[in-house]
Amino acid sequence: MSDRFELFLTCPKGLEGLLIEEAVGLGLEEAREHTSAVRGMATMETAYRLCLWSRLANRVLLVLKRFPMKDAEDLYHGVLDIEWQDHMLSDGTLAVEFSGHGSGIDNTHFGALKVKDAIVDKLRTPQGDRPSIDKLNPDLRIHLRLDRGEAILSLDLSGHSLHQRGYRLQQGAAPLKENLAAAILIRSGWPRIAAEGGALADPMCGVGTFLVEAGMIAADMAPNLRREQWGFTAWLGHVPALWKKLHEEAAERAAAGLAKPPLWIRGYEADPRLIQPGRNNVERAGLSEWIKIYQGEVATFEPRPDQNQKGLVICNPPYGERLGDEASLLYLYQNLGERLRQACLNWEAAVFTGAPDLGKRMGIRSHKQYSFWNGALPCKLLLIKVLPDQFVTGERRTPEQRQAEREQAAYDQTPDEPQERKFNKNGNPIKPTPAPAPVIEQPRLSEGGQMFANRLQKNLKAMGKWVKREGIDCYRVYDADMPEYAMAIDLYHDWVHVQEYAAPKSIDPEKASARMFDALAAIPQALNVDKSRVVVKRRERQSGTKQYERQAAQGKFNEVSEGGVKLLVNLTDYLDTGLFLDHRPMRMRIQKEAAGKRFLNLFCYTATASVHAAKGGARSTTSVDLSKTYLDWARRNLSLNGFSDKNRLEQGDVMAWLESSRDEYDLIFIDPPTFSNSKRMEGIFDVQRDQVQLIDLAMARLASGGVLYFSNNFRKFQLEENLAERYAVEEISAQTIDPDFARNTKIHRAWKITAR
Repeated sequence: MSDRFELFLTCPKGLEGLLIEEAVGLGLEEAREHTSAVRGMATMETAYRLCLWSRLANRVLLVLKRFPMKDAEDLYHGVLDIEWQDHMLSDGTLAVEFSGHGSGIDNTHFGALKVKDAIVDKLRTPQGDRPSIDKLNPDLRIHLRLDRGEAILSLDLSGHSLHQRGYRLQQGAAPLKENLAAAILIRSGWPRIAAEGGALADPMCGVGTFLVEAGMIAADMAPNLRREQWGFTAWLGHVPALWKKLHEEAAERAAAGLAKPPLWIRGYEADPRLIQPGRNNVERAGLSEWIKIYQGEVATFEPRPDQNQKGLVICNPPYGERLGDEASLLYLYQNLGERLRQACLNWEAAVFTGAPDLGKRMGIRSHKQYSFWNGALPCKLLLIKVLPDQFVTGERRTPEQRQAEREQAAYDQTPDEPQERKFNKNGNPIKPTPAPAPVIEQPRLSEGGQMFANRLQKNLKAMGKWVKREGIDCYRVYDADMPEYAMAIDLYHDWVHVQEYAAPKSIDPEKASARMFDALAAIPQALNVDKSRVVVKRRERQSGTKQYERQAAQGKFNEVSEGGVKLLVNLTDYLDTGLFLDHRPMRMRIQKEAAGKRFLNLFCYTATASVHAAKGGARSTTSVDLSKTYLDWARRNLSLNGFSDKNRLEQGDVMAWLESSRDEYDLIFIDPPTFSNSKRMEGIFDVQRDQVQLIDLAMARLASGGVLYFSNNFRKFQLEENLAERYAVEEISAQTIDPDFARNTKIHRAWKITAR
């Protein structure tokens, strides 16, 4: 065999430039770059060295033959001509991989079959011995690449892909491949920083891939030193003595590297389930003395062991598959930027992201960006020097500062009270100076974000007197006032609930996403709430009972108040929160009219109207719903207000319940869903179709002189005209819209129905 071979080194897309530098450094000659590959000439020693030391390649392929190919017969004979007995035993195992198409071969499985047939036919003995197929751990793995009429037949020296170092037996939900992680570290300048004795920290380390790859670079460990099975192990051209020499040299270098004082390499991970798997990976890599992993949130991330430590902060934050995820991730990126500015001054930082728009929200400029691919996903590596002149922030007033300013203004407007005021030597009154509040850095808003913040603050101010007078702390503060910011924003005491309306197909998704990020950056500042108290959901056009379907399972309830009652809302687990804010005027009307009356609440949901009726002095309340979950919630709402007695909760299909009921009620409220198709009810309820039957059944239970209120939020709903022939029907929709829904008067319709 020749002393020099042609090699193909394959790699993930985007790593070719780095790989050619690495390969040339390891001895590859006449190197040329291809898509997802590097090609060159090398000795067997260099080929082994590339297998052992390449941090970036997927495979090291040794080219056995190139030949022109017009059809499948050319393919078969071109492979058959090789002296396969020089490469494997006749009873060995084989795997064939085929890529490319053309020359009459459009099916890679068929192409691989022709290659396999040629090798088997060449090696079949008179006794019937022949190679067999083993796709997992073959003696020989053969690649054939078809490129513009030329077949390139290669032997895979690596075996399993070189990114599989062997230390990562446990991994998180979306791990980076090890060679991609190594490429990101190299692009980030880690080899230089490590040589200078710098530190490394990953505030979102997952199972520690960046940490281990960084440790191996710093300790001069060959990435595949611990691999036992290679593609050349059973190859008859293998030179064991040469391999042993190179392997021993690598082992000595690793031992010398690990004997040096360890660098400070730390990982932090919020998910407690990933801590032990990460530590296990570090231990398998032999780097337990160098790398430590701790549980911790990004917001509390503090990488410096002392004020003089410098180095690299590197991380791969989640990208967000759904828009709701991206929205919540905005605050993760903002927290990351805040921690970099506050705790990592004079460090370097590298943020690898598939959502560059989120990267822009960190409040700190990147001085360089590189494009990479994470599988099929285009990504950016943002390189940052954590220096004040790179910060994109402005000092803004904190909640404490705003409160101090309000107190000062109130003091200034108070009439003089000489006995309480102090005067200087010139006889002028001395104003008290509030204690300075700490300045909390907030990201500077974009022009669109500032415009949105201004609108929120304007709305908040306009509603201030009204909410105070009415005694409510849960209301809508914004409802797509600006068409380009299509969302509804509700305040629930000190929490914010954001529902993003799905953008029309005519709107560029990137623009819609960017506006969403602008709005989310503005909300905490404009409404003076902590970022952690902003809950974001996406609202599509609903069908059936989708609005009631569970979104999460946190089980966290918050207490809010309106009209003298306390109610429980759940902002995270469902699309709706347990309280329909637009029905507030109807609930208040029921409270005012309920004194001494028997109240019936049909499709009661969480029975908020029943709580108001009880508050208004109802003689009794009965609440009917099919959902046990919502009836349990209703029970908690009633108990929270001390209304456990004389308040009945009934589980059942409303239509069936009404047909079987014989009780009378003085005040009835019906707010049915548009559709309902629960497994526990017969048939499907359709409010447009079934309204007459529903209202007739309910009116049969209405006592003489009683009132039935009927409402629903189906935009296309039309009340049947023949109902007005039997009952006195009055539409009261306009009277049931509060100021916070004045922009959206079609949010619901309501009628007052009484007997003629």
